[in-house]
This record gives sequence, structure tokens and C-alpha cells, in this order.
Amino acid sequence: MIYSLSNQQEDTIRAYISENVEKGFIRPSSSSTGAPVLFVKRKDGGLHLCVDYCKLNGVTRKKEYPFPSMNNIITVFNCSSIFSKIDLHGASNLLIIKEGDEHLTEFRPKDGSYEYLAMPFGLTNSLASFQNLVNEALSDLLNFYVVVYLDDIMVFSKYEEEHVTHVSTVLAIVRANNLFSKVSKFLFHVSSVEFLGYVVSSEGLKIDQAKVKQVLNWPPPRNLKALP
Repeated sequence: MIYSLSNQQEDTIRAYISENVEKGFIRPSSSSTGAPVLFVKRKDGGLHLCVDYCKLNGVTRKKEYPFPSMNNIITVFNCSSIFSKIDLHGASNLLIIKEGDEHLTEFRPKDGSYEYLAMPFGLTNSLASFQNLVNEALSDLLNFYVVVYLDDIMVFSKYEEEHVTHVSTVLAIVRANNLFSKVSKFLFHVSSVEFLGYVVSSEGLKIDQAKVKQVLNWPPPRNLKALP
């Protein structure tokens, strides 16, 4: 099934296909396992392409890999007063689909069929695989002055002087492993930072008040259908 696409969605997917074919992340496909495409609206009004891999994910053996818990994060941040956050958005393309399995990732926009050569986030094991990739790259630093959660790398230190060294070390490893992103998505040497829905500072973790405000501003239900 191919979902109906708006003009904006068609323009977005044409641009996506052109860019990713050029980068070598996708290629034309003749597979018969095609999945439909969907879109999620970005905060800036643009669109983020998603492939509906529900059927493929349903028959895929799940990869078990631990993600950091909030209890662990609270412990390692203890006594830290300065932070930097590095966003690796898009770096999942460093993960390569196993040769011979590319056809399983086929997706079908309105015109044509394509398959991934690099790992898309829509696959059930993509998050665990990406977490594993970044953890291995930064394994010697984890929980000493680095916490990784998917595409967010948090560097934390007690003192300004050591933080400069910590950030430089992390950036050198990030660069050596080709884990690049836009500088505009980085936060360097700040006293507080949002991380996983919390605000982290020398005072510990607090719930992000912007998210609390969203809940408080929910309109009251006016009928039974409006109840969760």
C-alpha cells in the first residue's frame, strides 16, 4: 500500500531521494518487499521522512542492548558543574546494511522503489545498533565524564579547566570515528542543559518546566471521548 502524499510531501521525498542517492545511502531497488513512507512534521514546519517498517520489524529478531538509565545518569552527574552536549543527528548512516539484506529495506514513495545501503532509524534494531556504535567509540570515557544516549553525547566536569580537556578528547574521538554533525546543534561549556526531558545542572536533575507547562496547559476534557 502507498499512502496518499501531499504536494509538500512529494517535494520533500524527491529532495530526500536525490540527496541520499548522491551520498550513497540509498539506491534504486527491484525488490518486492516495499514499505510505504510517512512523514512527521518538524518544529520548523518542514517534514521528516519515515518508512513504515512495521511488517519487517515484526519478523526481525530483536537485538538486546542496554541503554543508560536515569538512576545511572543521576549518579555520574553528581558534583558536576559544567556541561557540553554534542548532537550526532544523522550519524546513524555510518551503520551499513549487511550485504545481501539491502532489499529488505525497500521503500516505495509515489514513483519508484529504493533500498537502503546505510541503516535507517525506522528498523527495529537501528537504535540499539547505533547506541552500540557510539558506546564502543567512547568506551574508555563512559561514566567518567561522558554519557551517551543515542545521538546525544553529554560531557560533564567539575571544573572549567578539566572540562576543556574532556571536550577536546571527546571531539577528537568523534572526529576519528567520522561521527559528524552541525556545530549549530552543539552546546559548549554551559552550567545547565536539557537532557532526556530533564534540566541538568550543578544542583542535580530537574524536570524541564517547558514540558510541565505543556501538560498544565492541556484543555480540560469536555466529554468522555476526550478522556485518555
